[in-house]
Amino acid sequence: MDTISFMGANFVARELGYRMYGEWSQGEAAATAFFQPPETFGERFEALLATVSGMGFAAFDIWTGHLGWQWATEAQLETARTLLQRYKVAAVSYAGGFGSTAAEFEAACRLASALGIPVLGGGSPYVASDRPGAVKLLERYGVRFAVENHPGLLTPEEILAFVGDGAGGLIGTTVDTGWFGTAGVDAEQAIQQLGRHILHVHLKDVLAGGHTTCQFGQGCVPLQACVQALRASGYRGALSVEHEPYDHDPSDECRASAAMLQDWLRASPESST
Repeated sequence: MDTISFMGANFVARELGYRMYGEWSQGEAAATAFFQPPETFGERFEALLATVSGMGFAAFDIWTGHLGWQWATEAQLETARTLLQRYKVAAVSYAGGFGSTAAEFEAACRLASALGIPVLGGGSPYVASDRPGAVKLLERYGVRFAVENHPGLLTPEEILAFVGDGAGGLIGTTVDTGWFGTAGVDAEQAIQQLGRHILHVHLKDVLAGGHTTCQFGQGCVPLQACVQALRASGYRGALSVEHEPYDHDPSDECRASAAMLQDWLRASPESST
């Protein structure tokens, strides 16, 4: 569990010059407009990876705003694959929304498979509407779907009901500790309840009373206790550092959060379970 990754969506406001005053979709649209053009994709995706690698991260959660299943071409996928190898950055998850139809969900699975990404961490109404069809696609492309606790699916009980039997490990959850904090859910206890169904983790701290993200240790989420609970549960996946401010570059704060997380990991030996 010592893989610490950088969440691409931390840069949701980057292409707006950190002057993002609207909804999340505003930043995602700006990122898509910046990265989608084929003639500039390579240099822009390389600059993104250079930034992430330069911060000391060797693992990355690719966000749909930076490489969308709706628009990515085979050439762009090949470019992304080459650049990930060049910068020695592992793509540990694909983050975002994955459509509401079979064709859309398949496009997301295909993209993840093409880049060797093991897990889709986010949401898709399609999985709930046609679970057998979703499971077939996950099996075909060799990826897993980990639904994230977001508004509409915020409590451990709701998530467990969605996951069900887990479809042999193909369906589970991405724990977002920040959304648990915002919802008033005890994140440490939620991790204990979700246990073996946790397929990915977004470590996020938030200021009390809302969903304003912050550097680790400055908010209301007991992140060190969450890390200890993950150890005890037997979780062995990556831990994504997530902090998505609308008004400033989070790079320095993410770097500091990663260092803090590394200290917690050293202080919390691996569970033998």
